[in-house]
Amino acid sequence: MIVRILHEGQYDVSGATMDKVHELDQALLEHLKQADEANFHKTLGQMLATVRTEGKRLPDHVLKESHLIMPAADFTLDEAKKLFHG
Repeated sequence: MIVRILHEGQYDVSGATMDKVHELDQALLEHLKQADEANFHKTLGQMLATVRTEGKRLPDHVLKESHLIMPAADFTLDEAKKLFHG
């Protein structure tokens, strides 16, 4: 599967890696509900690190349809609230 990290690029990741990302995503949503900014940033960092270390970075000139688009590392809790709650 192809994962895009905004402002960074695309990664080709395995199904097992996507399972890890989905687990972290569930935790991220819980942190969002609880307005737990510290754990929100920690979990987002773990998600991004999982994709970066377990995925294969695609060259910038190769563009593929992304199955998942992840925010950049500087994505804030407030930005997430606006995205998910309007």
